[in-house]
Amino acid sequence: MSQRMQGQPMIVMSEDSQRVKDKDAQEHNITAARAVADAVRSTLGPKGMDKMLVDSMGDVTITNDGVTILKEMDIDNPTAEMIIEVAETQEDEAGDGTTTAVAVTGELLKNAQDLLEQDIHPTAVIKGFHLASEKAREEVDNIADEVDTDDEELLRKVAETSMTGKGAELNKEVLSQIIVDAVQAVTVEGTVDLEYVNIETQTGRSAGESELLEGGVIDKDPVHDNMPTSVEDAKVLLLNEAVEVEETDVDTEISINDPDQLKNFLDREEAQLKEKVEQIKDTGANVVFCQKGIDDLAQHYLAKEGILAVRRTKKSDIKFLREILNTTIVSDLDSASEDDVAEGSVTRDESDELFYVSGGDDAHGVTLLLRGSTDHVVDELERGITDALDVVAQTVSDGRIVSGGGAIEVELASRLRDYSDSVEGREQLAVEAFADSLELVPRVLAENAGLDSIDTLVDLRAAHEDGDKRAGLNVFSSDVEDTFEAGIVEPAHAKEQALSSATEAANLVLKIDDIISAGDLSTDKGGDEGAGGAPGGMGGMGGMGGMGGAM
Repeated sequence: MSQRMQGQPMIVMSEDSQRVKDKDAQEHNITAARAVADAVRSTLGPKGMDKMLVDSMGDVTITNDGVTILKEMDIDNPTAEMIIEVAETQEDEAGDGTTTAVAVTGELLKNAQDLLEQDIHPTAVIKGFHLASEKAREEVDNIADEVDTDDEELLRKVAETSMTGKGAELNKEVLSQIIVDAVQAVTVEGTVDLEYVNIETQTGRSAGESELLEGGVIDKDPVHDNMPTSVEDAKVLLLNEAVEVEETDVDTEISINDPDQLKNFLDREEAQLKEKVEQIKDTGANVVFCQKGIDDLAQHYLAKEGILAVRRTKKSDIKFLREILNTTIVSDLDSASEDDVAEGSVTRDESDELFYVSGGDDAHGVTLLLRGSTDHVVDELERGITDALDVVAQTVSDGRIVSGGGAIEVELASRLRDYSDSVEGREQLAVEAFADSLELVPRVLAENAGLDSIDTLVDLRAAHEDGDKRAGLNVFSSDVEDTFEAGIVEPAHAKEQALSSATEAANLVLKIDDIISAGDLSTDKGGDEGAGGAPGGMGGMGGMGGMGGAM
């Protein structure tokens, strides 16, 4: 960055700065974004493959969940991180469809690059993509079917479609029913509050043995063997204060030169602990879930009083118990009173070593107890169940569903091509490119299922031209059929959100024509110059170091 002034160049950037302009900048950004999309596209669909991710500590994650893969990958490229935000937004807003959103973003940028090479200005491409996105979302609403939120069978199909390919399909009938029951249990007047659904995992048993439990589940043991393990008429106190001897805020030393002094010191500590137990007893509580520690002597006094106590309860469990018991968390025993105690029921399952906690009549919190053979299996199952919960909740709230298996994408592509005839100027080419990008979804579904993507796309287009707007690919039968009738259905909101996120991310990347960095953009500091003339690996994937080795 310089300009000539009186015959001398004026340098306004530091020596360590880097700058990439115009087509080099666009090529760099598009290449980085497409690399992210390519990394997850093989996971799309029921027949998608899994990724093994190994972090710097050696911890292994095996998953085909798009947002999990992108979060765990060691990505250090600013453009690539923008694409990861697409997945995170999709996860937050729709709960599922993260891989679709990222893959479509990459395909939009690939087709945009072809247009840029034809000397079509980026602003024309951006405008065309925006018009196409608006029209596509409008058509999603027109194509979508209204769903009766009391139709359990249809909601189960939504859950099964979301779970398929995520390690849960072998037991999808059992799990889909559990998911629908959980969503209905926390739905009040058409509003779903998933804050009242807690997920606990347990290894060593089949996923088909997973169950839905009313109330909360605490995977802890009583702190003392002489304590009761079940209390039907429980008075529960949630405590965020250690039942231990209070320590001073500063380091102190005590000089003891007489055995009586030591005895007095120990007596003082014992009296302090006894006082804390008396404070708990005075509230009327007979069950205490403590987030912090409980001293051995305090455990003895609590057992003598017949009070069931559990220590080191997880913060998330304490918060969930607060919701289902409709009570407060006590942080200071000195101010605790009977008003802080909630009525409920606490029972013990000795075989699973779990406490089951339920609230009063007006409580509606539930716990999904997921079981799997190993930690890796149950972790992936939890990710699939979480997505399915979000999807079913969205369906209940939104009330619209569309056919899956690429049916909605092929129908939208067909309608966008018809719409492009009414668009003037070069934006028309961008609208057609947008339509082509949507057809990536059925193509990748076919590829991941070992089918011929071209033949599949030809069959899908032919079916939609004949008026079958629900025609999609059933990867299990390898046939093009009415996927709605086959039970392959997805929430319309997830498709709308994927279209919106992908378009905005692609347009954001296309609008950049100048990259100015205060230092080296590449994570490979000793690397050679990258492709496209960009310094230090900027033209390629130098800024995504470690990604290739993560999979």
